[in-house]
Amino acid sequence: MYPLIEIKTVPIEIEMKVSHAKLEYSRGTADLEISRGEGGLSIKSRPIKLNIDTFEARNSVVPTAVRSVEQYAQQGQQASYTATATYAQQGQMLLKAKIGQDMITQFAADATMKNYKPNVGIEFLPSAPAEISWDPGEMHIRYEMDKLNFDWRVNRPELEFTPGDIELSVTQQPDVIIKYVGGPLYVPPSADPNYQPVDVEA
Repeated sequence: MYPLIEIKTVPIEIEMKVSHAKLEYSRGTADLEISRGEGGLSIKSRPIKLNIDTFEARNSVVPTAVRSVEQYAQQGQQASYTATATYAQQGQMLLKAKIGQDMITQFAADATMKNYKPNVGIEFLPSAPAEISWDPGEMHIRYEMDKLNFDWRVNRPELEFTPGDIELSVTQQPDVIIKYVGGPLYVPPSADPNYQPVDVEA
């Protein structure tokens, strides 16, 4: 008697791809940038400055209103001092006067001599000189040389690490194949054209 069923198994198929780890080294680079700073020459000169002040000289010829008031005030003050001294001196002389002495005539003569000022008509104008001053000249020279600026830009070397990788892929799924290999089944068995009765007596 032959088997009626044939069973066949299909195994699983797995494909594995492995990528190894990598450590990559990148070389460092350096850039140089050069810039130039221009210098220059600058010269500053200031000539001699002459200062002439003629205020006092002009006031000696034509005084200003303020200066005239000051002069008149000083003259009045001086006249009052002189009169006070004269009256004091005459009072002392009157106290010491002798009988018969003509003091009035002497006082008049003294007053005439004090007020007498010889005037020849000659006067130097202006009576005050002009004030002259001067500031010395100056010269400043500034020179600056050209400059070269160096700018280094250095990139450090870098290390790049790529980790390993394992990739699994299933190319064929597992399976069980069941196949019937026997002939047709007849119900009842006597319907089979090749049916042979079973001898149960033997």
